[in-house]
Order: sequence, then structure tokens, then C-alpha cells
Amino acid sequence: MYLYTPDGVDRQRAHHQAVKQGADNIPTKRRGNLGELAFEQFCREYLPVEMWEWENEAAIRKCNPESFSAYDFEVFGYEIDVKTSRDVSAFRPSKLLAQDPDDEIVVMVWHRDNEDGLILLGWERVETLESKVATQEVYAGDEPTKLDHLATRPMNELMDLGPNTAHMNQKPQNPFSPGDRVVKSGDPEASVAVVVEVLPPEKDAGVYGQSIDGEAVRVAFPSTLDTGPGDWRDIDPALLSSYCDDQDVKLYTYKHTNLDFATNPFTAGDRVVNANHEDPDEAIVIARADDSNESVAVVYTGQLDDLGISPGKLASHCDEQGLKQYSYTPADLQWAE
Repeated sequence: MYLYTPDGVDRQRAHHQAVKQGADNIPTKRRGNLGELAFEQFCREYLPVEMWEWENEAAIRKCNPESFSAYDFEVFGYEIDVKTSRDVSAFRPSKLLAQDPDDEIVVMVWHRDNEDGLILLGWERVETLESKVATQEVYAGDEPTKLDHLATRPMNELMDLGPNTAHMNQKPQNPFSPGDRVVKSGDPEASVAVVVEVLPPEKDAGVYGQSIDGEAVRVAFPSTLDTGPGDWRDIDPALLSSYCDDQDVKLYTYKHTNLDFATNPFTAGDRVVNANHEDPDEAIVIARADDSNESVAVVYTGQLDDLGISPGKLASHCDEQGLKQYSYTPADLQWAE
């Protein structure tokens, strides 16, 4: 068996993709997405990356409707469907075949009630399920004990279908997550960017026609995000890729080793509080310094009659209105709730 614990990004994307899919039963679709994520992690940890493919990777990453492929994964040339359920009886042969008889292999995933943990119970060939159902139909009366349950194959036996390889950990090595504020390495005047997507290590995301030798990270700049129809700061970081895809926001691709976490992550429009105050009032950043040792200019939200002013116009508006501005170092500030 293989245990998978989804993080906040995976849980949010699994749910939002189900919503955008227009699923009749959103909880069931969300759990199905989590099951696929669980199997993807298993593949990434144990199977050669060039020998498996997840059909719905881009759809779930961007929370777009799936392409309705007949199967979820292709592994070693086999078409694999992932079935996820809290009720183990859903994995009985007749029920599995009734759902989808056209795949070659079925992977069975059990989830906890609150969906914070999923276990890959095992896998089985569809032809074996068909044989088992046919055998069950021959018997009359009480079913023999040996046919009471589905004896699935252990997950590690899936590796036997392919070439003889050692366990391979191909999980992403980059430290970034959606929502992180980053800057280009080695550029003291680099603008702060927001991480939108972290691509799988095997994804060939080229820049200017050249392949990236390493893991790719896609970012957007706040000045571009600020021109969108919604306040991107209120969007869960896990859903930024969906928002940018829907709104056709331009993304920029970097090799992850060419990015650093921003020591001064604040940009115009950010809502902040002074961490040194006991009962801090909310302020809004109107200008940032590139050097983390310099100050960040803010005004308190109570000073503004209109909180909907474009971030790019905040500084000039405050100057025109004669609003008192306050300066703090980035270390003094933290994000407002």
C-alpha cells in the first residue's frame, strides 16, 4: 500500500477543477482528482518518468475541465484508470467493471472521511476482474469464501510490468510554491514576481526556443495581475494558475535555480500590518524599495476614502490628497489577514 497526504494546493485544485468541470457530484469528482494525484505521486517516486504519463495533469494544475480521455494514466503502455472511494465494497469486481470495463488496469484508492489521507490499496488487470466475475456467476447459493473479496495486487508489483529499474524519486526539488514572492537571482534591480505554477520536473518548458535544463517555474508580475478584473490578492494561491489561464495573464518561465525568495516581497496594493504594534491597523503599500534594508511606504486604509484605487495610482493619489505616509522596513511588516 502507498499513503499519500495531499497538501493545501492539491486539495484546492482538486475541488476547483471539479467545480469548473461542472460535475454532477462535486465531492465525488474532487475525491477522484485526489486519487489521481495520489497515483501520480506513486509513479513519480517509483516508476521511470519517461514510461508513464498522466492525462489530466494540465487540467488539474490549471483547474480546467478534463479532455474526457478514456483513461487517467498510461504506464508502460497500459491504460490505467484510478478509482477512489471511502467504501471498500466499491472495489468489488462487478462494481468496478460496471463503472468502466474498457481500461486495461484499475488502481484502487481508499480515502479518509476528511480526505486528508489516501491509501493506494492495490491494482488489478481488468481481464482478471472479468474472469472473477464470470467465476462468481457460475456458483449458485452462497459464494465461496475465497471469492468474497477482491485480492488486489500490491502496488510495488506494478513495477514488474516494466523494465527492471531501481526505485526512482523524481519529486520536484525546487523550493517554490504558488503565491511565493520571488526575484531573479543576481539582479539587484529585479522586480518582484508572484509564483503561479510549478511545473513537473519532466515538463519541457522552453524559454526563447531553448529547453530548460532543470525544473521550470512560471511567474506573473503584480503590475500585470493588477490590471485583471478581480483582486488577485484575494485568490487562493493554489488557484492563481486557473485565474491567469482564464484571464489570459502573461506568464514568464524561469529555471528554479534562477530565482530567489524576495527579501522585500511587498508591492503597491499589498495589505499589511506593523508586526511591532500590539493592535495594528491595516495599511496598504503604496511604494516599495528594491533593497530590503530600505523602507516601504504605506498609508493606513482608514485614510483612504476609496479603497478601490488602482495600485499603480496609489502613490500619486496620496501625494495629491496630501495623505500622511509612513515608512517601515520590510522586517517590520507582515501580511494582513
